[in-house]
Amino acid sequence: MLFGKKSGITNKNRERYDRVRRLMWIKCEACNNLVYYRDYKDNLYICPRCGRTFIMTPKQRFDLLFDDNTWEKIPLPTLADDPLNFTDRVPYRERLAAARADTGCTEAVTTADGVIGGIESTVCVLNGDFIMGSMGRTAGDAIVASIEHAIETRRPFIMVTSSGGARMQENILSLMQMARTTVAVNKLHENRIPYIVLLTDPTYGGVTASFAMLGDIHIAERGARIGFAGRRVIEQNIREKLPSNFQTAEYLYEHGMVDIVAARSELHDTLVRVLAVLTRRRREPKTINVVTPEYDATKKIRGMGENDAYDKVLLARHENRPHFLDYINGIVDDWTYLAGDRTFAEDTAMGSGIGFWRGIPVVIIGQEQGRTIETRQKHRFGMVNPDGYRKAIRMMKLAEKFNLPIISLFDTAGAFAGREGEERGQSQAVASSIAAGLSVKTPYVAVNVGQGGSGGAIAIGTGDRVLMLENAIYSVIAPESCASILWRDNNYRATAAAAMKLTARDMANMGVIDAIIAEPSGGAHTDWQTTMELLATSVADCIVALQKVPVSKLVAARTEKFINMTRNVANAPDVDD
Repeated sequence: MLFGKKSGITNKNRERYDRVRRLMWIKCEACNNLVYYRDYKDNLYICPRCGRTFIMTPKQRFDLLFDDNTWEKIPLPTLADDPLNFTDRVPYRERLAAARADTGCTEAVTTADGVIGGIESTVCVLNGDFIMGSMGRTAGDAIVASIEHAIETRRPFIMVTSSGGARMQENILSLMQMARTTVAVNKLHENRIPYIVLLTDPTYGGVTASFAMLGDIHIAERGARIGFAGRRVIEQNIREKLPSNFQTAEYLYEHGMVDIVAARSELHDTLVRVLAVLTRRRREPKTINVVTPEYDATKKIRGMGENDAYDKVLLARHENRPHFLDYINGIVDDWTYLAGDRTFAEDTAMGSGIGFWRGIPVVIIGQEQGRTIETRQKHRFGMVNPDGYRKAIRMMKLAEKFNLPIISLFDTAGAFAGREGEERGQSQAVASSIAAGLSVKTPYVAVNVGQGGSGGAIAIGTGDRVLMLENAIYSVIAPESCASILWRDNNYRATAAAAMKLTARDMANMGVIDAIIAEPSGGAHTDWQTTMELLATSVADCIVALQKVPVSKLVAARTEKFINMTRNVANAPDVDD
């Protein structure tokens, strides 16, 4: 709040008040320090002492988000004040008058058109300084009208929220705005208009329980408090002390509710990257320029040389072999990582996001195994929990809505086998991911880049085209486990590998994959540059071909492909690599 601020300043004194305010200090409610106003403004209205983000006015938000601080407000509907003739300590009409005088706004919602990254867009701001940004009839009508304007003009719609929830002074009329705004959001989705929600501090109650949590992409401002019920209410109800980071943007990220947490200074550029992909702006391919990490090439790999099949197993697991994030960093331009299943958690074993693959806007999913001890633990060696597969399904739906091709880079020993996974429905999640991949109405290219282990792999492996790197493997179980179960002796692992026919050549012979992507002579781990160039070109060629096929025929052909798979391989001859 402003130090020495008086409520109810009339419009005629506004100009004088603003001049004086520039010379004043403000007191941060978080750290209780006084901050010189100009320092606070230059820091994008964030306390330079503790980092607490202050509520920005609609004008400040528009200047922050639109290119070149250029925008134009759109007219919004107004309704009669105080429909219930409500009075508490102060009549509702007086509260409205004070809020209008204090903020210079007629209601909690202000909307403007402008350009973000060269893309014409509509931004709607819910002003937390106007009766706590609460949502009443007029605010609900303004949000609905703003969305209808975005649909009519075919502009991406960005909703900026800061609210305490539904407005108590309008009771059930306020509550009904949750349904009305949700209807409007449904229309946005039906019309395939990008809907991005920017969650700022604070966002609570009926706002989070309606339009604020229904976006295609959720971006939370760093440090923002976001939730349904307030912290004090919850602590009183459960009679427990909540974690210090409870209901923060970072907490919601960890629990799968938001895609991105960004600093205020990063919001414009983040929106530019996201909108460029969702509006399918093609660009020149990124130049691939990677360096193969150093490794001990003289180190003998235990088990190598027993037979060709098991050699492939060991190459697929090689510690220097590139993984999902390596391919992303090497091939993809303007990558934006998207997190969370919107239900329970962010699973880092399943990477997902949007970007440009050889200049083509795409959605990409895939298992990340990690490379160091710390990152392998973080990513659980690429073994995905149900949350990760539900995130993959969400990415497939996002791709379908905006007609973006899907690329999956699968590389896992299998879905994670653990108590938490079973409690949250591992089998159901894997099955749903397979079903979503088979029915998604957009081009889908799946690539086995390493270990194609069991249901964990096929969950994101049901593409229109399924490719496989030369030294990757695909199997229902690891050969070591197969040997232990069937031969009852792990020493038969190489024999099991050969018998299982798990190599790329075997997969091609049996019609399980569509093509093999060659690797450098020593394997992918010896030459990342060549591996990525070959992979990038193969996938891009498939996408270009698939984009020429009508979507209805894509799904029908994909269905027919998998329904016929394995029917004619009973007498397939053995073919050496």
